[in-house]
Amino acid sequence: MQEPMLRLNGVNENLRIIIQTELRGADSPEKVREALFAVFPEFPSQQEVDVPTLGNAIHETWRGEQVSLGTFLKLLHEQRILDTALDAMTVRFDGSSTTFELLRQAAIVGKIAFPLDEEQPLGGVISITLEGENLGDWLEAATWHKGRDIAPRSIKDDLAMSEDGEAVTWI
Repeated sequence: MQEPMLRLNGVNENLRIIIQTELRGADSPEKVREALFAVFPEFPSQQEVDVPTLGNAIHETWRGEQVSLGTFLKLLHEQRILDTALDAMTVRFDGSSTTFELLRQAAIVGKIAFPLDEEQPLGGVISITLEGENLGDWLEAATWHKGRDIAPRSIKDDLAMSEDGEAVTWI
């Protein structure tokens, strides 16, 4: 009998988790809320925001701390993008913290997509900051899959994707 896989969620695992997104211009607060809840169902409910109208643009930041990453990590496993996630989540990794973004347009339909660094995609992004003493180990554990028994991976190794998002191929 196969043992159930360990499921991490970041909460109570010695991590500081900050999730935020900016509503700007004509962003629909309801659509932004749907995108957040599709990936982070425990994100705190935000106060009601007026729907933007002509001449009345929106500019607001929604922020949640210590929100479970359980659904996000489950989606990474289901979509089989764990190596891509490890690479994207660690582009700005400094040993004890990292910040990465998710596309809100993908999130609204329960998909995980990472924009290239410095990209400002249509539809906006959800920004995730993780901080912790053993963050590197946690990230590798959270994105672990059986294929790593055959082809081990680690943060910023020689198999990481290139800065333009292209895959590095094995020869």
